[in-house]
Amino acid sequence: MNEPLKLGVIGDPIAHSKSPIMHNAALRERGIAGDYTALHVKPHDLEEMISKMREEGYRGINVTIPHKEHVMPYLDELSEEARRIGAVNTIINDAGRLIGRNTDGIGYVRSLKEEAAGELQGRRIVVLGAGGAARGIIYALAAEQPQRITLLNRTVERAEALAREWSDLAEISALPMTEAKTAIQDADLVINTTSIGMHPHTDSIPLDIEWLKGTEIVSDLIYNPLETRLLQSAKAKGCVAHGGLGMFVYQGAYAFEYWTGVSAPIEVMRNAVLADMKL
Repeated sequence: MNEPLKLGVIGDPIAHSKSPIMHNAALRERGIAGDYTALHVKPHDLEEMISKMREEGYRGINVTIPHKEHVMPYLDELSEEARRIGAVNTIINDAGRLIGRNTDGIGYVRSLKEEAAGELQGRRIVVLGAGGAARGIIYALAAEQPQRITLLNRTVERAEALAREWSDLAEISALPMTEAKTAIQDADLVINTTSIGMHPHTDSIPLDIEWLKGTEIVSDLIYNPLETRLLQSAKAKGCVAHGGLGMFVYQGAYAFEYWTGVSAPIEVMRNAVLADMKL
């Protein structure tokens, strides 16, 4: 008889994580014996935790802030997307060999295509922000053959460095925020990857809504609140609004499938998170 699966998520802080609620609901739905727990791991304990994953037979672990970059040297293998993004959010223990993957970008794009955009080929995309969250998103977007991706960031040098790094993947350019109006007015899809508008600062908004004249879709990675002020305002302008909950669910779904070999029960996972957020 197979041992129950040991799964978890590591981060600092971690108490707020909805991952245990989501993954335990998925395990129950699929009839898989196992438990997914939140593990509070301080940076100085990260290497020890990875050793523990091997020793105690954890099948898989999700990785969140601040460990996504720092965990990489302790793993045996990195997928192409994890290596290029420079971050790992999912570890698979394959008979003691630890493989690092990144499901954030593919989770986001799957959510965006299914919930809002259909296809992304030929789209003119503007991405607000060039931080860690943006890297996974941009990498996955580039594979969808958009017409172009324009990065807008307060520190334009950071966005320019990212555009240069991935110039082989797609038509990617960077602009300072002073040119945001022109870029956004010429975009089909605008994506906020910054934390502007996240709880508790829910009144904040990362752009001037009047710029969304020809924009078809506005997407926000934030899922608390479920609908940010940016999305509320975009809907009022006639845009399709896409929130961050789907990205969270789908990045978890890919991880679940890597660990179990079983298709993830997407709606069960989504509803578990929604039910918890309404408590």
